[in-house]
Amino acid sequence: MNPRSPRRRAALCAVGTAVLVAVTTATAPAAPAAATGGELTAEEFRPQLVTVDTPTREDKRLLQTLGLDLTEHAGHDYVEVVLHSPADVTALLAAGLSYAVRIPDLLVREAENSRVNAAYAAATTTSPLPSGRDAYRTLADYDADMAALERDHPDLVELITLPHRSLDGREIHGVEIGADVRGPDRGLPTFVMLGVHHAREWPSGEHAMEFAVDLVENYGNDPRITDLVNRSRVVVVPVVNVDGFELSRTDGGLVDLREVDQGGTGTILGTPGNAYKRKNCRLVDGQDTPDGTCRAGSLTSPGGYGTGVDLNRNYGGYWGGPGASDLFADPTYRGAAAFSEPETQNIRELVSGRHVTTLITNHTFSNLVLRPGGVAPDQVPPSEGIPLGDPYDEAALKALGDAMAAQNGYTSQHAWELYDTTGSTEDWSYNATGGFGYTFEIGPDEFHPPFPQVIDEYLGAGEHAGRGNREAYLLALENAVNPATHSVLTGKAPAGATLRLRKTVATPTWTGSIEDTLDTAMTVGPDGRFTWHVNPSTRPVVKDRQVETVSSEPVAQETFTGTTLPLQSTDSEFTVDRDADLFEIVLDWPTPDDMDLEVYRKNADGSLEQVGGSGNFVGEKERVLLQDPAQGTYVLRAINFASVAPTWTLTASLFDAESSSVPGLVENWTLTCEVAGQVRQTVPVVVDRGQQLRVDLKACGRR
Repeated sequence: MNPRSPRRRAALCAVGTAVLVAVTTATAPAAPAAATGGELTAEEFRPQLVTVDTPTREDKRLLQTLGLDLTEHAGHDYVEVVLHSPADVTALLAAGLSYAVRIPDLLVREAENSRVNAAYAAATTTSPLPSGRDAYRTLADYDADMAALERDHPDLVELITLPHRSLDGREIHGVEIGADVRGPDRGLPTFVMLGVHHAREWPSGEHAMEFAVDLVENYGNDPRITDLVNRSRVVVVPVVNVDGFELSRTDGGLVDLREVDQGGTGTILGTPGNAYKRKNCRLVDGQDTPDGTCRAGSLTSPGGYGTGVDLNRNYGGYWGGPGASDLFADPTYRGAAAFSEPETQNIRELVSGRHVTTLITNHTFSNLVLRPGGVAPDQVPPSEGIPLGDPYDEAALKALGDAMAAQNGYTSQHAWELYDTTGSTEDWSYNATGGFGYTFEIGPDEFHPPFPQVIDEYLGAGEHAGRGNREAYLLALENAVNPATHSVLTGKAPAGATLRLRKTVATPTWTGSIEDTLDTAMTVGPDGRFTWHVNPSTRPVVKDRQVETVSSEPVAQETFTGTTLPLQSTDSEFTVDRDADLFEIVLDWPTPDDMDLEVYRKNADGSLEQVGGSGNFVGEKERVLLQDPAQGTYVLRAINFASVAPTWTLTASLFDAESSSVPGLVENWTLTCEVAGQVRQTVPVVVDRGQQLRVDLKACGRR
């Protein structure tokens, strides 16, 4: 993604074939009453999506402390936020953070989308999706569709019920897909697909469910899919947060939330309720409440967003650190403890009981493929006392992320490049098991856009037609079954014996650690031979760590000065002629008004490719930061958007970082061979990623 000035970005969102819905504000949006000193009551205020200017990491950290409803849509100098009340506006302005309104009334948008969805469904018999659906599923639809897959394909699909009910008492279901799915586990690798951690992110469940349907319906017909299913077990849980989704989908599915006429006078026909709810249904911190009370409890919070625990901050990986709030009412509240919520306990037990070699958790929105880590590599968790550094498998994680992003047109990046996040799904799963993990942020600009966009994101549109997230998911499944990306144990053992791999480890949180137990099993086949696809014995979080410290002085620097008249721009060229770790460009001018900065890389044919930009609010200076800049010529464009002082100074600096290695540990699995419930042999196993190890289990065959 090449972020442009957030105050001047415009996006048009195609809905169906003929309807366009504008999702942008004017260049200089009118400030809300709270910003201009007028009074704005809660009854007059409508939830809105705004773009908050965050040109520095400190600005992002400050924003994360305000208890506001941050979206997953952000760039190097902005974060999009949902404002639910006048108090949210006051908090933002009191912190000195500027913003622009992108969607001024989410109720109006919800009503517009509902009308578009109804029109599309009325005009469509069967959509191009694998299931043919033409509208968003309800929770009952998901359960019915999963049950139908099992009923129609009993040898290929098994409906699973996760062990912990939701706080409101609902069962949480998924499907397991594989050849002879009801037979004994023969040691195949597992691929896990998750959706709807955040209640309002409906497309995340749709894509997970469509991929399940895709695999099942094409098994036996498509050679590629047939081969992948034969070589794996695929587990899909389309709705992790069943309580929150039920409220969001029910309230958001009303055909007319608000009727708006062209003159601008609206008639309120309904309430948005929980249409934009984010969290689960934890009503009292650390305590359960009677089943069925979530809706009533959520009425105490605007849009239901303040009630509950953010499930994607509740996992154990560096739980309690940056990007996760310790205040219950905050949108990113992390929970009373790591894995305090039944929904995250379910996923923890699912992943801990299988060798999940690749995992994708789906979210909306931002058109991103995010990989570990969730926190910038120079951050130092108190539990460890050394910088986090990049993930041990960074090269391989990036290669797969880039390959998947090439299919859907998304941007592949570290999760921390969006903003710091701790307690997320893939960070824990990768740190605890070594299985590759990714977050997909589906779609460009809405939590649950018109349904035709969901179709386009899954199947691909424009230059990505025929690929999209479907092809990206298939690449992830290919990664899951590829022995080079995990480990393999082979050998002989008594037919029907149970082989078990187990270890109990300390998983670091931000200030301490939790205990994780990984316990997996397989059954030896009738020929007495086994091939077991497993994750490496040593977790990435304890492997050797490369740590980089940025030098305080630039290794190259050039200063430019110039004069640019209002609404004009001036270009300066800077050549990166050496390897560097960081490229910083700062634009300064003497008056507290408005200039902008855009950075381009010049291609061999002379064309320009934008690689960065900064368009802060009035009075804030501009800064662009690029990691590992490619060598070549860069064009630095100073734009006088609205400055009365046309003279400016632009400084371009290159920095190096010093790299050092922190020694790691070597861990082992404990492998046991059991016959008739009795352990006959115990063997420690050390195996690396990409390694195939033959294990001697002769003693297990002796009485």
